[in-house]
Parts: sequence; structure tokens; C-alpha cells
Amino acid sequence: MTPSDTPVLRFESIDSTNEEALRRLASGLKAPFWVVSEVQTRGRGRAGRQWKSPGGNLYATLAITLKVSAATATQLSFVAGLAAHDAASAFLSQDKASRLRLKWPNDLMLDGVKLAGLLLESVTVADGLAVILGIGINVAAPPADTGRSVASLALSPSSVEDVFESLADALERRIAQWNEGRGFPAIREAWLARALALNETISVNLNSSIIRGRFSGVDDNGALKLTTEAGVVMTVTAGDIYPDALR
Repeated sequence: MTPSDTPVLRFESIDSTNEEALRRLASGLKAPFWVVSEVQTRGRGRAGRQWKSPGGNLYATLAITLKVSAATATQLSFVAGLAAHDAASAFLSQDKASRLRLKWPNDLMLDGVKLAGLLLESVTVADGLAVILGIGINVAAPPADTGRSVASLALSPSSVEDVFESLADALERRIAQWNEGRGFPAIREAWLARALALNETISVNLNSSIIRGRFSGVDDNGALKLTTEAGVVMTVTAGDIYPDALR
């Protein structure tokens, strides 16, 4: 599968590229395919959070079908994160690219500020497990009124297509490297080399409770390993992390 071989469904405006990919799969369209839109009216991120989606930025979803378990498919969050890092790096100076970091589980950060977000979903289809990889990258300008600082690549809106092509190429290469889970150890090491706050003290918000400790890596399944202040190593499969250095 190459970017040129994969069909791309393009829209001027749509509710959500992930939602459209799910609808197309339900209607019988075979993966792989991309859904790309200039604007999203109801873009969303993890835990149902809204992803503001004005024009001039990239909103793209890749649908693929795999013969793996749902648990193994979650590793694709790391694959997609690396691909977003690869793609963004190509449009930044060497100095800025060196300051890109991947925040567990699914954000790309520049100088500690969100530049791109990822949303992985899956659904069972006749051919196996269909995985939906949604990626939003702020290309021209960060969306306004987000309630927090947001970064962008500060490119012309006309650069969105170039960023998409870079992302599609990077994701193809990273999916091949992952090799349906067989290459996850290499993916994990590459992700950790770009991780935000690795070996630093963080707070993890777990359903309204907050646990502090040292971010000591990710396990074989991609769960965050947290060494608590009491010296206990625990794994976190879902939650929001807040590095002390950024508070």
C-alpha cells in the first residue's frame, strides 16, 4: 500500500473524518482509504472531547483492516504518533524539530504545547478488524478559543496538501515497521526517544483522582509505567498526564 494507491475521499466540510470513515465501512467500502476534509464541524478527540477544526489545517483519517486483536491494534496510537512526528519535522527547522515531543497517549507537542492530536478507533468488519486512525495537525494556525495554548506549523494554508502527503508517506512506512505488532519493540523505543517528560515527575488524572510519580516508560501493551512516590510501579491504560515541568 502506497499513498498514491490508497483512495482519498475529500470533503470541503464534514462533521468528523473519523465518523465518515466509520459510515463508509458500515456501508461496505473496503479499507484501506483516507478521508480528508478542509473543515470539521464536530471534530472530536479522545474521551469525546471537541477538536476545533477551522480551515487551513489538516484533518485526515486512515482506515485499514488488520488480522490482529483489538489489544494489539491499540499499539497503532504509537505508530500514528511517530508518523505525525515524522511529518511535522519535515516542515520545521532542525532546532524546532528537535523540540517536538510525543505526549502519552496521543498528542504531538511543540515546546510543551499541542500541535497535533490523534484518535484511534476500531470496529469489527467481515475482513477482520478495521482500525480508524484520525490525525489532526495544525498547519496554518492554531484554533482559537481552545482554553489552552495550542501550536501550529505556521505554514500557508496552501501547504495542507503537502503536509498530508508527508503524513501519508510517513504512516505507510511506520505501519510497515510495526508489522502487525511484530515490530512494536522498535516502535516503542522510537516513541520513547521522542516522549514528553520521560523519567520526569508527572501527575496522572484517573477518573477524578490524581496520582503523582515518575514516568518510567511504557510496557509491551503501550500502557504508561508510573513509579509512584512510594516506589510502587503501576501501569496506566487511560488517563491524562501533566508533567510537573509544564505546570
